[in-house]
Amino acid sequence: MTINEVQDEIIEEMEGMDDWLDRYAYIIDLGNTLPPIPDDLKTPANLIEGCQSRVWIDARDMPDGKIHFEADSDALIVKGIVALLIRVLSDRTPDEILGADLYFIDRIGLSEHLSPTRSNGLVAMVRQIRNYATAFKLIGG
Repeated sequence: MTINEVQDEIIEEMEGMDDWLDRYAYIIDLGNTLPPIPDDLKTPANLIEGCQSRVWIDARDMPDGKIHFEADSDALIVKGIVALLIRVLSDRTPDEILGADLYFIDRIGLSEHLSPTRSNGLVAMVRQIRNYATAFKLIGG
């Protein structure tokens, strides 16, 4: 599936939920499906600056040129949000990640239903994922 197809799938899943409590429950459930990253990856280098909660994102350059992300958080909703980002952006090429318009965030109403600090954290997570993509593109290029 393309990045946009995955985003459209997420939008479709969320459109079936009228209540934001249901959407939060869904996001928390997504976070619970995210496997915890090993403790040795929970390093300051993988810790996302700008998040109120602790969020770690690790990136691995795969032999096929794609980037595989692993992530974890100590907050349930934030773990679900990072799970959404990984669902959309993991196992993509740097160019795909850097060229992605992450329209699903606005379309599902996520940004307007997050506190300002969680919204800042979301921006920081996206920025870090794109920073990884830029770094791997430079290394591979």
